[in-house]
Amino acid sequence: MQFEFMLSLLSFSISMAITPGPNNVMVTASGVNFGYKKTLPHIFGIVLGFPVMIILLGLGLGSLFTSFPVIHHILKYVGGAYLLYLAYKIATFSGFDSKGISNKPFTFWQAVIFQWVNPKAWMIAIGAIATFTSVGRNVFLQVLLIAVVFCIVCFPCVSFWTFLGTNIRRLLTTDFYRKVFNFSMACLLVLSLLPVFL
Repeated sequence: MQFEFMLSLLSFSISMAITPGPNNVMVTASGVNFGYKKTLPHIFGIVLGFPVMIILLGLGLGSLFTSFPVIHHILKYVGGAYLLYLAYKIATFSGFDSKGISNKPFTFWQAVIFQWVNPKAWMIAIGAIATFTSVGRNVFLQVLLIAVVFCIVCFPCVSFWTFLGTNIRRLLTTDFYRKVFNFSMACLLVLSLLPVFL
């Protein structure tokens, strides 16, 4: 494998995984509200779920959307609606009750499934497959390499956002500050939809 190709793929994957988007906004909010340890299933769901999405798209699911573009449009709007619902849940998070019970952080499987309704994940996956695969070579190995690189890169990038949330948590000493933060995160989540729909 050429050094330039690997460097390009690594640069692309880091820049995509570290920039703000639905996954990073949600783990930041989760870090604030639940801490790093309780957010780990969410992190691992992203770290493993997104590469699986790349593999499935690279192995032919993408051609289904080419043949039936209406499916992609439906998925886009369902994903957008779900992100709006999640933004509402984050904005209205009211803290913990007397027993320490409240809304739970994302589970591993919720985070895995979420990748399929995450517009940024779709754009990154399709862009990576289109850019870093070439006709005439073993497409399966190329797609697998892309997935492995993203799997490796996602953990530190997503963890960074979660740690950011856990550190912000120390500054949010009152319910009012936490509500303001959650509302801000919800607004960022909604704003992350704009590039997809505009």
